Amino acid sequence: MRKILITNDDGIDADGIRRLAEAASKLGEVWVIAPEKQRSAASHSIMLREVVKIKEHDFPIKGVMAFACSGTPADCVRVGALSVMPYAPDVVLSGINYGYNVAGDIQYSATAGAAFEAAYQGFGAIAFSEDAGACHEVTDAYLDELLEEYIDAKHGRNQILNINFPGCSLAECKGVQRGCITSIDSFYHARYKLLETREDGTRFYIVDDIYNEKAEEGSDLRAVIDRYISVGIVRNIS
Repeated sequence: MRKILITNDDGIDADGIRRLAEAASKLGEVWVIAPEKQRSAASHSIMLREVVKIKEHDFPIKGVMAFACSGTPADCVRVGALSVMPYAPDVVLSGINYGYNVAGDIQYSATAGAAFEAAYQGFGAIAFSEDAGACHEVTDAYLDELLEEYIDAKHGRNQILNINFPGCSLAECKGVQRGCITSIDSFYHARYKLLETREDGTRFYIVDDIYNEKAEEGSDLRAVIDRYISVGIVRNIS
């Protein structure tokens, strides 16, 4: 039986991780080791000088062993696969993240960071993300199918499979676009807005990004904008 480790960056009580664990439990033995709180944009960071606390967690999916972790998503993979689980996982699933992880956003994503940690440790790794909206019809319709298709796939060290579900209705979804490249663009072009300058010269800024829908054909960003599920391999070049 497959040994499946699941984590995320939205926290162990997030709806996305529950839905992913429910789907994965049809395909193997599932262990959930996820952050005790929100850890978005933690990228591939780990805790080196702090104690990592693990506590058994009451999880709503029958048969799933679950633990809340004080560390980052990458910590969850490391401590989970190397210490908490009594055997190495066959595959690590990260998500389902609330919000796309495509294009330039992947470098900040802790959903992707956890998957990259798994790949670095030599495990199969898949990151799942969806639109940060209320409509998850496409995710719920295609998750089982894509999970079964890719759960045993091997992508090489430092490579992950990255899957993003559009936030449209099922009727509007155009299907699955495989082999997507990672866009060199981004949903948002970065800028900061100056809020205040004090007499001592201290300045206060807030993110004020510019929304963007221009992206290359064949890219993950173009796919979700055009209402496709994007599937593609991402390589960690760091």
